[in-house]
Amino acid sequence: MMSVRWCLLAIATVVACDSISVADVRLPEVISDNMVLQKDIPLPIWGWAAAGEDVTVTLGDSTATTKADGSGKWRVTLPAIKTAGGPHEMIVKGQNEIKVANILVGEVWAGSGQSNMQWSVSASVNAGEEIANAKFPKIRLFMIPLIPSGTPADHVAARWVECSPETVGGSSAVLYFFGREIHQKLDVPVGLITTAWGGTRIQPWIPPQGYTAVPELEAEKNEWLGMLKGYSDALATYSESVKAFSATVAVAKSGDPLPAAPGDLPSHPLNSNYQHTGLYNGMIHPIVPFGIRGFLWYQGESNNGQGMHYFQLKKGLIEGWRSVWNQEGNRDFPFLYAQLAPYNYGGDPTRLAGIWEAQTATLSVKNTGMAVLTDITTIGDIHPPNKQEVGRRLSLWAFAHTYGQPELVYSGPLYKSLTTDGNKAVVSFDHAVGLKSRDGLELSWFSVAGDDKKFVKAMAKIEGDTVVVTSEGVAKPVAVRFGWNHIAEPNLSNGAGLPASPFRTDNWTDAENATP
Repeated sequence: MMSVRWCLLAIATVVACDSISVADVRLPEVISDNMVLQKDIPLPIWGWAAAGEDVTVTLGDSTATTKADGSGKWRVTLPAIKTAGGPHEMIVKGQNEIKVANILVGEVWAGSGQSNMQWSVSASVNAGEEIANAKFPKIRLFMIPLIPSGTPADHVAARWVECSPETVGGSSAVLYFFGREIHQKLDVPVGLITTAWGGTRIQPWIPPQGYTAVPELEAEKNEWLGMLKGYSDALATYSESVKAFSATVAVAKSGDPLPAAPGDLPSHPLNSNYQHTGLYNGMIHPIVPFGIRGFLWYQGESNNGQGMHYFQLKKGLIEGWRSVWNQEGNRDFPFLYAQLAPYNYGGDPTRLAGIWEAQTATLSVKNTGMAVLTDITTIGDIHPPNKQEVGRRLSLWAFAHTYGQPELVYSGPLYKSLTTDGNKAVVSFDHAVGLKSRDGLELSWFSVAGDDKKFVKAMAKIEGDTVVVTSEGVAKPVAVRFGWNHIAEPNLSNGAGLPASPFRTDNWTDAENATP
């Protein structure tokens, strides 16, 4: 009996302590010392307090007041700050007071995806030199730990830190090198949020809003809803078993045999780095709706083989994130991504080309940009270590489209159209000024086919802003493929040295691809 009383006392103590902590005004971890606030857009600030508690947020000359709702949640929106700089201090008052110090105002970018986004500065080219030189106190880093969740999480075990040789090593290399370009060339503070997990598919990163926004994701949506229903049914069954056990115990007499107690609660099927929404819930939702300029994305290796369906999945991801942020003044925020580098995946050598095609098609989505990496390769290693150039190429899209520098050459050649003239196939490109062979050799990885759908290696020559493709074995070409192989490292680039993206002019599913 004493042990029961002790347990009840312990529970009461925990509840009392918890009620005190819940009454205190609290903030999410992403709103904390050393953070960077996004300039030029209204700034959401949110947190928790006691239900009905008055909360006041002050930053500089701006003050906003609200009242926590019935569940203890509150949110205010501070007016946009037009000037980069700092440091600033923010004060949040409820029954208690929180001071958030050393705040800068500038540009905030997040980076997500799988291992090539998670890939650290310490594992990149010239890591020792890069780390030693990473003395940028106006770049701030926020690294989200690898934790999935079956339901939308509010918190993450992370904190903002100033960029230094002591803090930069574990950061996303692509995101850091991108952010360094922004910081140095625009002379503004930069906040970088890393939220990436190696080996993950795109599906766990997509929020529910993304699955409902894209009709082509109906199968995934139904699978996700089916898992939730299965979980709900399992909980209901478990609840009935608990009720039955409790009823039996309530009427049992001393010495009566008792049934076995119910086991553990059913586990949530989405609490996984593989299942739909699991990583959105655990690693994205805790920072929504923190003000950001945009997202970087480097992923697709784990979806290799899904072809153009990956395009639909990316649309779901982009629209889903933009929808949950619903960011005033920046609703369709930039989504810049790396096209996968060539790598020998084994099996069908055109599977990766299908992902390249889907990634290129994603440029049709508003405010997106793609860095082509066919010349930054390690064919035997899925993780090319030259992340500096990946970050730089992504920054070109940001400078050109987000930061008002349209004169920059920001993309390599992208397929535009095909015309034929006898035995010649003439390919036109966008972003084609100064077409050249990057290594001075004959153009590589072009192939051509006639009506028989059998592609063969072809000769390719630059004529102005076009490439003329011919083959002795194809008298009347009808289709051209370029770099259509997972080990292709083609040498066509524009005058700025940016490589051409792989492409095909056909949509055949029964063609015979050219052999290397």
